[in-house]
Amino acid sequence: MSYQNYVIAAYAVFAIVLGWDYLATRLQIRRQLRIAQRRAARDTTRPATGELKR
Repeated sequence: MSYQNYVIAAYAVFAIVLGWDYLATRLQIRRQLRIAQRRAARDTTRPATGELKR
């Protein structure tokens, strides 16, 4: 009895999950950086006033 197919499948699943974890993390980092850059751009164009206008 050989467990070769089971071992190959287990390694394949491990590699796929590891790759997905890496890819999902990279995508999340890129999305958060893009959001931070947009926020910084908005804050620089917005006039900074210390008081509320009446």
